[in-house]
Amino acid sequence: MPSKLYSSIFPSIIFLSLVFLFLYSTFLPLYTNNGSSSLPIGKFLPSSSSSTCNLFDGHWVLNSTKAKPFYDETCPFHRNAWNCLKNKRDNMGIINSWEWVPKDCNLERIDPWSFLGMMKNRNIGFVGDSLSENFLVSFLCILRVADASAKKWKRKGAWRGAYFPKYNVTVAYHRAVLLAKYKWKPKQSAVSAQDELKGVYRVDVDIVADEWSSITGFYDVLVFNTGHWWGYDKFPKETPLVFYRHGRPINPPLGLLDGFQVVLENMVHHIQKEVPKNTLKFWRLQSPRHFYGGEWNKNGSCLFDRPLEEDQLDLWFDPSNNGVNKEARTLNHLIRKAVQGTDIQVLDLTHLSEFRADAHPAIWLGQKDAVSIWGQDCMHWCLPGVPDTWVDILVQLIHSSFETG
Repeated sequence: MPSKLYSSIFPSIIFLSLVFLFLYSTFLPLYTNNGSSSLPIGKFLPSSSSSTCNLFDGHWVLNSTKAKPFYDETCPFHRNAWNCLKNKRDNMGIINSWEWVPKDCNLERIDPWSFLGMMKNRNIGFVGDSLSENFLVSFLCILRVADASAKKWKRKGAWRGAYFPKYNVTVAYHRAVLLAKYKWKPKQSAVSAQDELKGVYRVDVDIVADEWSSITGFYDVLVFNTGHWWGYDKFPKETPLVFYRHGRPINPPLGLLDGFQVVLENMVHHIQKEVPKNTLKFWRLQSPRHFYGGEWNKNGSCLFDRPLEEDQLDLWFDPSNNGVNKEARTLNHLIRKAVQGTDIQVLDLTHLSEFRADAHPAIWLGQKDAVSIWGQDCMHWCLPGVPDTWVDILVQLIHSSFETG
């Protein structure tokens, strides 16, 4: 009798044991930490694990308890025209009390000490125009809080940057406004019979600018941008861009927007071919302008005291509305198309910045007669200001990318 009972129970015990082992192995990873990072993952990653998490979609909330900026007008990396505290820009306290709140995620404020600790022995590079420099200055001033011994750094062709010796980290900017190589060619009698033509800017669509041609192996994170110089205000008919490929003029000649698209395609191809695969790559979309009543050189103004409302954005920025600020979304469409299918991540800071008509240097440029000479600055951003939020977003994406490999 006992042997029969044992023979009938034993298969059941085996079955139950197998079920228990299956359940244990399935749910164990949910309760364990693999210890791959010394940093708390939840501090940097979006609070939602959903694939719908989008740091770029949200709204600005006025938060009187928001922590003060990490830096002030004394930061040694400031650029004077953007140092709105020093230049006595109105309402800087309110400007920096607005907080970007994504719809489906928590955007955590950067912890400079933890971030530099994670980036130890790594380097971050920005390549593009002065809006990337605006971004960089915010980044440097924030990171300096964690390493006051930071030193200015301009090697490897960098326009400006800083080295943080406590962590062996370099963060720098390489000025390459078109990304592609371009050169001024004065008018010669054989060039054109047009009296108004002073000369042309030759753009080699398949050659990267010297300023970043040899840096691709130095940086562990690269942030690219171009677009703010691709306008007829920068290159009017008297001094146009003329596009070359393989050393010869492209025929028929390309217009400005078509030239932009061809340059994008070639620059993206170069990045994919020459930048190491393990380098984290971002392409920042356009930083919107907020000129009202005219272009920068036609009395355009941005003396606003609060962000725009969401229902105002399309009136300002939709390409179907012929305003002076429509080009950002047009260029963004071409950039998204160019990087599609690559390992370059889109850093879409356009939408959140569209709201912030209140946060430009405007007339507070820190130099006598600056406005009468250059007009109001409704393109760059006050520091501290909106670029500090850009830093928070970039840092969260860098940490997330490093965690996921």
